[in-house]
Amino acid sequence: MAMTRELYGILGTKYVPLLIRRFSLWSTKKDPDLESALSRNKRWIVNSRLKNIILRCPNQVASVKFLQKKFKTLDLQGKALNWLKKYPCCFHLYLENDEYYCRLTKPMMTLVEEEELVKDTQEPVLADRLAKLLMMSVNQRLNVVKLNEFKRSFGFPDDYVIRILPKYSDVFRLVNYSGRKSSMEIELLLWKPELAVSAVEAAAKNCGSEPSFSCSLPSTWTKPWERFMEFNAFPYISPYEDHGDLVEGSQESEKRSVGLVHELLSLTLWKKLSIVKLSHFKREFGLPEKLNAMLLKHPGIFYVANKYQVHTVILREGYNGSELIHKDPLVVVKEKFGELMQQGLYEYNHRRYLANLEKKREKGIESLKPVVRKKDRNHDGDDVDEEENHGDRPGGLFDPEERKRFYQILFSDTQ
Repeated sequence: MAMTRELYGILGTKYVPLLIRRFSLWSTKKDPDLESALSRNKRWIVNSRLKNIILRCPNQVASVKFLQKKFKTLDLQGKALNWLKKYPCCFHLYLENDEYYCRLTKPMMTLVEEEELVKDTQEPVLADRLAKLLMMSVNQRLNVVKLNEFKRSFGFPDDYVIRILPKYSDVFRLVNYSGRKSSMEIELLLWKPELAVSAVEAAAKNCGSEPSFSCSLPSTWTKPWERFMEFNAFPYISPYEDHGDLVEGSQESEKRSVGLVHELLSLTLWKKLSIVKLSHFKREFGLPEKLNAMLLKHPGIFYVANKYQVHTVILREGYNGSELIHKDPLVVVKEKFGELMQQGLYEYNHRRYLANLEKKREKGIESLKPVVRKKDRNHDGDDVDEEENHGDRPGGLFDPEERKRFYQILFSDTQ
């Protein structure tokens, strides 16, 4: 309702339901490269979560019925069996007592072991990353439940609390000042001056210049460039400095908030965060109430997208086209996972193609030339129709009937 009233004031017209609905998406003008970067790891996320579920099962074997129940928590529809069959290089399916079971393949287990090794070697880096997050927070404390929502974005393992905190007891401690289980917090005990250097400040030091933001917009975007230059002319404010006396809405407060979100995104693996989850930390990080509006105000620094019904903010300077510029060791391992998925999906599609071709030959049906459609190729090798990449328009994936049709095609046994 607040957004509706605000738009009513901006538009100066009567309330138009469709118009309000479209504007409420709050996304930047589409950038094909960054949209591709968002879509390419969608399936990786799903399969990574399935991998973690299987690893937690007894003997690391899960029944397909059990995985089917978990599909709802993964925001998936259709049959789990059909999904798992698409990735034979990742998931090994077998039938036992008329029931399907699934375990990870040997190549997948090799990647799991490699990922665990990287996590072990990266522990000091992860500890510093956690310390930096706490150093930016208002009270140098962060709620464990809330932080769990971000743990994968920053590369923290599921057991980071018991894996990292005991080894760095001089830096962190668990506290619970209210006594409620959901109020458990991680508190910083030791301030490290060497960590209180933002990515912007580090880049400026390497160049021998004053700290300032960079703009990643085409030179033809004249107006946004002018606004960026005007904003960038004000002195940079480090997110690690205490600025509790800043007045919300002031230029200094906005400069500090932009710098803080920039630093948070710089610490993530993929240089992106869910805006909904980020808004949960407004109080802890002193972010403005109208966070979406602030992010949209700086399109040269942030790219705001609405894909798969998830609002996401991306750090533009973190990408060259659709590729990450600097890849964390964990990202390198995860990309190997994506390559394995792609290999399995290719084999699956090739087998289905040959099987369907053979069926047509048996029926005496001549093979027709396939209709060529414009498609976008995902990192995992799967093809996504153009409608999926433009789901925010009528008829896209936000349309219930189109979404239903999409999942029917995705999980069909006859495709």
